[in-house]
Amino acid sequence: MASTNAGRSALLFGATGATGKHVLQELLASKDFGKVIEAGRRVTPAEALNDVPGKEKLVQKIVDFDKIEEAGLKDEKADVVIITLGTTRAIAGSEEKFLQIDRDYPISAAKAAKSDGEQKLVYLSSTGANASSFLLYSRSKGQTEQGLAGLGYSDTIVFRPGLLKDADRGDHRILETVYGKVTGFLSHFTPTLEISVKSLAKSIVSAAALGSASLPATTEVNKVNEPHPYSVITNKGALALFQAHSSSN
Repeated sequence: MASTNAGRSALLFGATGATGKHVLQELLASKDFGKVIEAGRRVTPAEALNDVPGKEKLVQKIVDFDKIEEAGLKDEKADVVIITLGTTRAIAGSEEKFLQIDRDYPISAAKAAKSDGEQKLVYLSSTGANASSFLLYSRSKGQTEQGLAGLGYSDTIVFRPGLLKDADRGDHRILETVYGKVTGFLSHFTPTLEISVKSLAKSIVSAAALGSASLPATTEVNKVNEPHPYSVITNKGALALFQAHSSSN
């Protein structure tokens, strides 16, 4: 693995999603990473990167998630693997397809990208993630967290944000729109219910660069030890990390 910040590399899955597109831009602009690999069934169009600083650091790989082990991602020896993959049951079309995309693909991708040596893994989950939940979405996120933690990365960090503000999605989510109006009102009283996708992306890249041991105390990282250890950053912690990042730049 690279020993200097400029020589470090990050491998990102889900770069075309609502949050992932901002994570990609933050990685390219970051001085902490000298190489950024974007892997997915489709990649960011060149025209979308015309005005993005650091685009010369980008390497793009189209992969088949059903044959992800054939993509040679382990050979990249990425210092950090970031996963922002996800979907909804409505978009997937069935519970089986939803679990394949939302749970199985992230785990198989992280497994295929794992190499020898020190390597961090950062995963975008959701508030309410619980492997035993009766709610399909929450259960999928919880099972994904546990599956990723069991892969043996040297440092696994999970973000559990609340409602994502200003998310540019290709689909219209009625319940999320209604919930957003409610949390938007409540945010006048407590700021920890929602977070903008741009702020979240900055927090994710900060965590990827720092690692769980070096995160600011204000992040209030929660440690999960069973069945496998990993670090959880809540919506409140993500906001605090964003503020710490902003004040240091």
